[in-house]
Amino acid sequence: MKVTNAMLPGYDRDSVAPGILHIGVGNFHRAHQEAYTNELLSKDSSQRGWGIVGVMLLPSDEHSYRSLKSQKGEYTLTVCGRDGNDHTLVIGSLKDVIWGVEDPEAVIDLIASKDIKVISMTITEGGYNIDKASGEFMLDDKAVAHDLQDAGHPTTVFGYVAEGLRKRRQEGVGGVTILSCDNLQHNGDTAQKAFMSFMHAQDSELAAWAQANVSFPNSMVDRITPATRPEDVERLNRRNASNDRVPVYCEDFIQWVIEDKFVAGRPKWEAVGVEFTDDVTAYENMKLSLLNASHTLLSYPSFLAGYRKVDEAMRDDRIVKFVRDFMDKDITPYVPAPGNIDLDNYKRILVERFGNRSVSDQISRLCFDGVSKFPVYIVPNLRKMIQDGKDLTRVAYLIAAYQNYLKYGIDDNGEKFVVSEPWLTDRDRSLIESDDVMDFLGLSPFAGVGLKRSKEFVSLYKVFCDDIRAEGAMRTLETII
Repeated sequence: MKVTNAMLPGYDRDSVAPGILHIGVGNFHRAHQEAYTNELLSKDSSQRGWGIVGVMLLPSDEHSYRSLKSQKGEYTLTVCGRDGNDHTLVIGSLKDVIWGVEDPEAVIDLIASKDIKVISMTITEGGYNIDKASGEFMLDDKAVAHDLQDAGHPTTVFGYVAEGLRKRRQEGVGGVTILSCDNLQHNGDTAQKAFMSFMHAQDSELAAWAQANVSFPNSMVDRITPATRPEDVERLNRRNASNDRVPVYCEDFIQWVIEDKFVAGRPKWEAVGVEFTDDVTAYENMKLSLLNASHTLLSYPSFLAGYRKVDEAMRDDRIVKFVRDFMDKDITPYVPAPGNIDLDNYKRILVERFGNRSVSDQISRLCFDGVSKFPVYIVPNLRKMIQDGKDLTRVAYLIAAYQNYLKYGIDDNGEKFVVSEPWLTDRDRSLIESDDVMDFLGLSPFAGVGLKRSKEFVSLYKVFCDDIRAEGAMRTLETII
């Protein structure tokens, strides 16, 4: 990979050995964990045993895999400042990449390697195969059922990890930490639920070994990282005088808080700004309830209004007020500030981050997979608001906008769009197609919330559904701000 206008790694990559296996080498991972690790490797030569090998398991990963493989894992990361000043780094901490579709045995061998002390992952909120209604791991999922029966030929992340751990156990390699880096409340607990459920169903002896030898820390991750589209690849390469096939760009803000529960050692990430703690709950709650929930809140109304970039939407005073009212009136009462964080300042910075013109995040990215995001970002506080008799206006409007977005696929300007919801069930699809807007409240992300039993919510929601359909999302929004 050729590059001119970028800061090169401050270390010899040949001196770095892998200590971390990461599953799901997407843009967020490459802007977040890799950035932290790259900085640590540059700063402290004693940490050169914590390089990362990336593992990809999906057929859709082929382009990214082949591109990174051809560049020996190197790529450019352009950090976009809120002040308009950007800078670019060449990231060297990704030592290698493996594609499970092409070489499944290499993935299993790597999981079993004595050198690997941490298995981290970004497999998306919906990737843990947890039923939204029962909270249980779905053993009857077709791919999971295959892996339970054919352990030697895994296709899911659960099958791969189980097979790798089985080999690790047989070879007496020792324990390992599984570190979720996904946007989930108690993501380590969710990962533990998923992987341990799979192992209990497949191999009770393996499950017993894992119970004693595998840890699942909770963590909170934060950095806005847009999808990189073909026009972005061209733009970034022109800016950086590079020929990177898979460049990444992100905002200048970054945060990572991790429960310090590693059974086989860990990098000294605290040297580059990562915070370790005994309990990440307050940090998770703050970030998911304010940043992620606000992203979901603004996404569907903004998209229906015809906006396609977050910074453009945040130049609309109506949307800014909607977001600020949601943060201040609806959410702040349920978010105790962790540590020494000033919550008012945190919210002010969030609005700045959303409006970062250099990042210019895609609203379609925020709309993607809402069925997995609502249960994590919106539902927990919505339950409390209903129980406490709070004003439900803004959340009812959001869910009405989501109903319109999913059912009609057309914005206020008459532009058609394609909905991307990979985890919808057949039942969800039938509820979306129903002409009775009340049926939509039975959608899987709202299971168990009791929305239909809240007279205030139902009254608001039905009016908003009708008004959005008749008047458009933004004219309806004007009536509540």
